[in-house]
Amino acid sequence: MTRLTTATYLLGIVSTFWLLMPLAGQAQKLNAQRIDELVDKQMWPAIDELSEYVALPNDAINADDIQKNIAWTEKAFARRGFQTSVLKTARLPLLLAEKTFPKATQTVLFYFHLDGQPVRASEWKQNDPFVAVLKEKTTAGTYIDLPASLPKTTVNDEWRLFGRSTSDDKGPIIMMLNALDIVQAQKQTPPFNVKIIIDSEEEKGSPGLKSALASYKDKLRANYMIVMDGPMHSSNLPTLTFGCRGNAGFTITTYGPVTPQHSGHFGNYAPNPGFRLARLIASMKDEQGRVLIPGFYDGISFDDESRTIMAAVPDNKQNINKTLQIAEEEKVGTNYQESLQYPSLNIRGMKSAVVGPGSGTIIPEEAVASFDIRLVPETDGKRMVELVRMHIEKQGFTVLDHVPGTEERLMHSQIVFFEGNAGTPAFRTNTNAPMGVWLRKALSDSFGKDPVVIRIMGGTVPVVPFIQALTIPAVIVPLVNMDNNQHSPNENLRVGNLRTGLKTCLAILTAPLPEQPR
Repeated sequence: MTRLTTATYLLGIVSTFWLLMPLAGQAQKLNAQRIDELVDKQMWPAIDELSEYVALPNDAINADDIQKNIAWTEKAFARRGFQTSVLKTARLPLLLAEKTFPKATQTVLFYFHLDGQPVRASEWKQNDPFVAVLKEKTTAGTYIDLPASLPKTTVNDEWRLFGRSTSDDKGPIIMMLNALDIVQAQKQTPPFNVKIIIDSEEEKGSPGLKSALASYKDKLRANYMIVMDGPMHSSNLPTLTFGCRGNAGFTITTYGPVTPQHSGHFGNYAPNPGFRLARLIASMKDEQGRVLIPGFYDGISFDDESRTIMAAVPDNKQNINKTLQIAEEEKVGTNYQESLQYPSLNIRGMKSAVVGPGSGTIIPEEAVASFDIRLVPETDGKRMVELVRMHIEKQGFTVLDHVPGTEERLMHSQIVFFEGNAGTPAFRTNTNAPMGVWLRKALSDSFGKDPVVIRIMGGTVPVVPFIQALTIPAVIVPLVNMDNNQHSPNENLRVGNLRTGLKTCLAILTAPLPEQPR
């Protein structure tokens, strides 16, 4: 062996020694190359564990199924050295897993949910939605099953694992569990205590989570909260989402004759509630999609920094419009991200008489439209619903909070039955708050590039009242692919997102927290 070869050999041994050697009880921080190697090695164990987890049906309508999921999850965290406790609520229980670490003075609370959407098995392109199937995309754009005998050596990031809750939200739970495996195997110590709360009814609005606060607030206390639910940016780049819109709603019913009438005998005589509803709806928005209800956009403004953050998100308007197959977008905001910063008014359903088979030439007795209002932090749900009610009155309608009786129908020519609810509020954390700086640095150090920063996302997570009750900063760290078919048949997790998610969890678990102000 030459002197140079010997030196290189010894240098390799020394490098490996220093990479793995604990330093004063704390292993040396893993470098980016080593992290990639460790994550790559963990991919198949993570796929196998997720497949086992997916095999448990998890619609929260079935309490027995949820209990089995809780038991599986409790064992999975206990194997990683966590203390677990099942928190009873007025509905289905929650699971709390917690682990403290030497010298840690702060705590991070992570939120996940283990329940999933209902399944219509006949609409899935596999025999059983609860048997996870690895698939590969063909040149024709369809997915075909990979052989069960596939060697468990390497993985293709473009493969997808199909099955209910692979993405929403069992996949992220498995990412965290397997990141914890890496941390433990490498003798790393998270610089903070870890609490993990797992919801069992998120898809049903998290009623148990909300009711649990009165009983378990002390057990759930933390310095920061990270919500690991929802999809990443469509680019699949590491993403930090600093808030989400809330959701209020209302339903309006207009009236015609007390029973459906022959359109020949009473056409031009009995008012048609469908036309009344149409005129009322048309008064709410202009042709550019802007809401015309007075006060709807009050309080919304952006500073230069906020505009810069929104402009930096790598959205592609042409791709978005092509995917939606729309020629032109509405003109609320100057780009997609800015449009999400405003409250929105949406018709989620309309009904009047019958369309298609079974329809008749009648004047219907009523017409109904159901709406949602996506809220932002500047807008209160109760106030927004009241603004709509007042607008309806200004259009000449008598607004009732009940179905009209005979005397009311004979007294008032235009009646609306109005039902509204303030719903779930929005939340937003300052992107420059200590939590935001910590997470951005953790991800940029790990991935070698800045994460995509979303000021507020369009959807609503039921955990918002929980965040507000704990009065701690919260950030959503989404881990799964945007095109995962969540809530729909053929839900899937892109294997590359499993890799990115593992790496993201690992980055967060090993990144020092900012010091708390004294």
